[in-house]
Amino acid sequence: MDSKLDKPLEGEILNGAEEKIGANEKRVRSGFWKKLAVAADKIPFIEEVVAGYYCALDPATPQRVRAMLLAALAYFILPLDSIPDFLLGFGFTDDIAVLTAVLAAIRGNIRHEHRQVAREKLAEFREQASDENDASAS
Repeated sequence: MDSKLDKPLEGEILNGAEEKIGANEKRVRSGFWKKLAVAADKIPFIEEVVAGYYCALDPATPQRVRAMLLAALAYFILPLDSIPDFLLGFGFTDDIAVLTAVLAAIRGNIRHEHRQVAREKLAEFREQASDENDASAS
């Protein structure tokens, strides 16, 4: 149900989107797993966040959805945000709010395959973290 009014607005919003997607994708790819190591136990829906990560990197995901996910994930990994992450009890609340809003908006685009890979990668991630903790304790 496209109206003539939708097209200019969509064009204005998505103008330069490919460049922004590329920049955010680089940020997310380079910092996602490092940030996850710090935040995994503080975000109750971390599996959905990781599924969103894989959805964002999937070329079959619509560009608008990728842009939203990559922007939210870039905000999650950036060291500077509205509430610094090191503040106990409050540090991740803004990250959680942004991720919750975006994941709710695009939920239908996260496919079973994204969730399956997320479960597998999180299991590997947690196992590796546990092994590192065991090694450092010895």
